[in-house]
Amino acid sequence: MEIIAKQANADKHKAAIVALAVRDGKFTAQGSAVDKAAGGHLSAVVKLGDLDAKAGSTVLLHKVPGVAAERVLLVSVGTSEKDFRDAARAAVKAAGSAGGELALALTDAAPKGRDAAWAAEEIAVAAFDASYKYETTKSKKDEKPGLKKVTVLVGKDEEKAAAAAIAAGSALGEAVNFGKDLGNLPPNFCTPSHLAAQAKDIAKKFGMKVEVLERADIEKLGMGSFVSVAKGSTEPMKLIVLKHEGGAKDEKPVVLVGKGITFDSGGISLKPGEGMDEMKYDMMGAGSVIATMHGVGRAKLPLNVIAVVPTCENMPAGNASKPGDVVTTMSGQTVEILNTDAEGRLILCDALTYVERFDPAAVVDVATLTGACVIALGHIATGLYSNKDALAKELLAAGETAGDRAWHMPLWDEYQESLKSNFADMANIGGRPGGSVTAACFLSRYTKKYDWAHLDIAGTAWRSGAAKGATGRPVPMLTQFLRARAAAVAGAKSAAKAAKPAKVEAKSAAKVAAKAAKPAAKKKA
Repeated sequence: MEIIAKQANADKHKAAIVALAVRDGKFTAQGSAVDKAAGGHLSAVVKLGDLDAKAGSTVLLHKVPGVAAERVLLVSVGTSEKDFRDAARAAVKAAGSAGGELALALTDAAPKGRDAAWAAEEIAVAAFDASYKYETTKSKKDEKPGLKKVTVLVGKDEEKAAAAAIAAGSALGEAVNFGKDLGNLPPNFCTPSHLAAQAKDIAKKFGMKVEVLERADIEKLGMGSFVSVAKGSTEPMKLIVLKHEGGAKDEKPVVLVGKGITFDSGGISLKPGEGMDEMKYDMMGAGSVIATMHGVGRAKLPLNVIAVVPTCENMPAGNASKPGDVVTTMSGQTVEILNTDAEGRLILCDALTYVERFDPAAVVDVATLTGACVIALGHIATGLYSNKDALAKELLAAGETAGDRAWHMPLWDEYQESLKSNFADMANIGGRPGGSVTAACFLSRYTKKYDWAHLDIAGTAWRSGAAKGATGRPVPMLTQFLRARAAAVAGAKSAAKAAKPAKVEAKSAAKVAAKAAKPAAKKKA
């Protein structure tokens, strides 16, 4: 699908469909021009009340007089950023079966404080999201034509900025859909080996470095906790390290760590059979991290970013870990496994120790870690924990900007008490109360040497029911977080560069003054 920005009049642009914004029963400037060309036909339709005021509501009209497009789609846009995103997605979805080109005259309906470039980027992201289809393992593909082109109609002097915004939005949209594909693949397709292959493809495509550690390498590193989870599976475990070196050589990297349990049966602490098929989504931490790296590579982000993915299956077998086993982590700390279904933290703790070697600027781990987080926050917000408030604020702000929100949860020392064990340094669970918090507390014991944040995406990584499927979250939040970091680094460099001439000038003045004073000193002597 091609997405472009074009300066054009909506009434004269030839397309299969042209979409117009309606807010509180009124057209924006772009829509008003089309209505005028149609002799007031569109405003008459709106007055009939067929278009609901709720953002994302649509009405499709055919053969509107005075309009070059074959159809006109009226879209309610609302007033908030979420409303605009809903409207953009609805427009793409409504136009999807028509095929051909969809032209969107929506940029002048951007929420207060947002410009045409912002609207263009959101439209690009929406175009990928709303047109996503999973067909990989289906014998018959959807034969409907689908959209071939999306044109964002913009005003005078807006085309260049909108085109750049569309490129950024397309990189993100493509990454989100890549993450959806990884999550939606059946677990016999999306294995640890498949994730490793995808990482290698990304590295080749975008000029990154990649390393895949096998079980012997992992055992040699002393990752006893990670190995304990993989023991019951016949699928080979992997530790994937993917590096994007977009920043300066001396710049500390941001490290993303993703939980990659490609299927979670619960192990010996076996899960109930109902809904167990959805445990293929237990790798969405890894999926979102790998997908984010895809977006980082596509956008050529000027930042050093490393993805670390511990990945394996959690299966019951004669040699699988048992409740009561004690394992030694890479950090040297010991863990009593009271529940083998609390396995995500057992692979993450070793990965979080491994990343110390990179001397990271910050580490963010992403995991479908606890059902308790779903109980606490539902399917709306991602749970956010951090040992650094400034880092937490960065991620919260990124989530708000991207429309991929998180909620800052407590990480107080009092919660650590529940992880006590009589037989090891800690237990891998702390009981039902505050389960998401105590899981984060467990991870925090392995992150003392750097700024760290943990995203519990158990409630946001996928949907159940009729709309079952991966959401691609939190790729938008992570991408915006990295973009903001890159902008901050660039800003700091610019400030340092601007300050340098002033320092040189001051140094030169000091030299001149010293030289002038030298003869006078000799004369005095």
